[in-house]
Amino acid sequence: MNELVKSLPSPTLPGLHLPCVDTCKGWLFKWTNYLKGYQRRWFVLSNGLLSYYRTQAEMAHTCRGTIPLATAHIEVGDTCHLVLTSGGRSYHLKATSEAESQRWVSALQQAKANATLLMHHSDDSGDEGPVPQEDRALTQGVLKTLASKLDDLSTCNELIGKHGAALQRSLSELEELRGSADSADKVKAVNERATLFRITSNAMINACRDFLDVAESQSRRWQKTLQYEREQRHHLEETIEQLAKQHNSLERAWRENPSSYSGVERTQEGDESDENDDAEFFDAMEDSPAFITVTTSGDIKHKRSGSNQSMMSGGVPNDWTHNENDSSVTNHMQLRRTRRSRIPDKPNYSLNLWSIMKNCIGKDLSKIPMPVNFNEPLSMLQRLTEDLEYSELLDRAARCDSSLEQMCLVAAFSVSSYSTTVHRTAKPFNPLLGETYELDRLEEYGYRSICEQVSHHPPAAAHHVTSQRGWTLWQHITIDSKFRGKYISVMPLGHIHLQFHSSGNHYVWSKVTSTVHNIIVGKLWIDQSGDIDVVNSTTKDTCRLKFSPYSYFSRDVPRKVTGVVEDREGTARYILSGTWDDKMESAKIVDSSQGCGGSEGKQKTVYQTRQPKLLWKKYPLPDNAENMHFFSSLALTLNEQEEGIAPTDSRLRPDQRLMEAGLWDEANTQKQRLEECQRLERKKREAQANQALEDGQDIEGYQPLWFEKRTDDATGENIFVYRGGYWEAKDRQDWTQCPEIF
Repeated sequence: MNELVKSLPSPTLPGLHLPCVDTCKGWLFKWTNYLKGYQRRWFVLSNGLLSYYRTQAEMAHTCRGTIPLATAHIEVGDTCHLVLTSGGRSYHLKATSEAESQRWVSALQQAKANATLLMHHSDDSGDEGPVPQEDRALTQGVLKTLASKLDDLSTCNELIGKHGAALQRSLSELEELRGSADSADKVKAVNERATLFRITSNAMINACRDFLDVAESQSRRWQKTLQYEREQRHHLEETIEQLAKQHNSLERAWRENPSSYSGVERTQEGDESDENDDAEFFDAMEDSPAFITVTTSGDIKHKRSGSNQSMMSGGVPNDWTHNENDSSVTNHMQLRRTRRSRIPDKPNYSLNLWSIMKNCIGKDLSKIPMPVNFNEPLSMLQRLTEDLEYSELLDRAARCDSSLEQMCLVAAFSVSSYSTTVHRTAKPFNPLLGETYELDRLEEYGYRSICEQVSHHPPAAAHHVTSQRGWTLWQHITIDSKFRGKYISVMPLGHIHLQFHSSGNHYVWSKVTSTVHNIIVGKLWIDQSGDIDVVNSTTKDTCRLKFSPYSYFSRDVPRKVTGVVEDREGTARYILSGTWDDKMESAKIVDSSQGCGGSEGKQKTVYQTRQPKLLWKKYPLPDNAENMHFFSSLALTLNEQEEGIAPTDSRLRPDQRLMEAGLWDEANTQKQRLEECQRLERKKREAQANQALEDGQDIEGYQPLWFEKRTDDATGENIFVYRGGYWEAKDRQDWTQCPEIF
């Protein structure tokens, strides 16, 4: 039952008499969408604004929407129906009875009339709400100056009038005394001039008075406009913060008790907020893999499309995976024994990320100077090198006789590179132009790696790895990062190439998009989403991996990755399944058939597979990792001091080194110095290029030291590939070609 509560009369402006305004509260049914229809909402009419909530309890913290009646159109429809149109959006409401509908219509029309009258009176009278003290003082100062000038002009006008009158009297007396015709003409002319002078003075005074009136009127309008814009901006910031807090509360509630949400139907999920009232709903089958897996025993492990439960049913790996796992663990333990296993703990410095990021929405983050508080003590070159954490997968793949089994291991390697990012929400240092990073692991893992920053805007790095165990990997990656308001998207552009020495098989794939969520409020978390197409350009085998975006209400396992390995004829041969933060498994397909359940008439393919086999399993993090930036065992060694490295190596970067030691203030000072030096160097190169252009000379541009640009045969792209010479220069300890960038 609605209740009509009489409130105190609203404050009125001088000279404005409004009828007593009623505050109306009660339940109405609001149209949401075709899936949910009309939903019961608690509406509150107050001070010309109609607000609605899901429950009365929400009035204390969450408003689902507000309709300003001053600019709204009220239309009474059929029985108990009414439509409010405001800001290009229509709100369809329905009351429980005709009497309730009439009561709401009367209250809404009265509130609209009062709000409209109040708005027009405010426009005419110029009585605004409070404006900032600085703006008010500035405006009043200008008006006082104009008024003072006008007073001076008025004083001058009075003097001119007095002197003019005296002059006219004197001339009149002179005319009477002298009586000469010539003198009379002259006196008359002077008298006319004095009259014209007085008229001109009056006109000047009137013009100044008009100017002052216009200035006062425009000042009121400017103050109102400025105050409105400030209120709108403040309201928008509050709304964004409120939405972020609600999002964080929902995330925390789901994580504390996810099982309570697993049985919620789709129609109920959509009712969590009226923010989704106008959203379109799509069949959930559209984004799921178009296959169902069944083991050879005949038991259906999961009938729901896209599930990978059958591939995680605990199949014991055969020698293809098990023996190699033993050797990989041995290598991993050897690395932990011979190199450092900890770094200084991360200081507990608090800094509001939103205070810096709110002015960067839609911008490229590589062009925004950021304090080291948001970094981790590794550069982007070192993060690229960290892809080699599970290089033993490539060692095993190099020994495979089957190209399809080799494809499974390569696909697992492409997924494994993301396992180190699950807790790593901090930003790596942007490398300086010409910065390098080497990683020599010939003794432990049989490979050598070299990276170089080949471009600064856009930021691009080239990477080359050669292994004594039968493979070579190279990549040219450009990072495109954007801040979207509540999250940051990092999109690596470019391809990764891998070639096996014995078979000559050449694999090409790209990276998926990384997204950092909860920039405004809440705990930062990272997600990987998109597709990876791994192509063997030699045999034409392919594998498409799908990284499913994280969803609070999805019944699938979080961070799920699924894929199908196909031969050159397009026949599916293996199913891959797992998560990018834990493990990947493969299951060989023995039979396939067309099933039902697809959307829009499409049929799902049912694959009959053997028991799954483990391809890759993530190593556990070191002890105390949460205080060491969640670094893996390999990451802890990446910034360890090495002898004989190039003077451009990331290990020698002073701001990064200071940050690792916990000296963040000193690190920020060094970071600013390095960035300023880089800007000066860029301006110097631009000046040289302009001079060369004026002289008619060829402009070569910046050339990396260890990489050169070539056209890639597999993709047709212009990429930077290793030209050689780095390891030979290291053997000779000849770094004379290296620039001084630190």
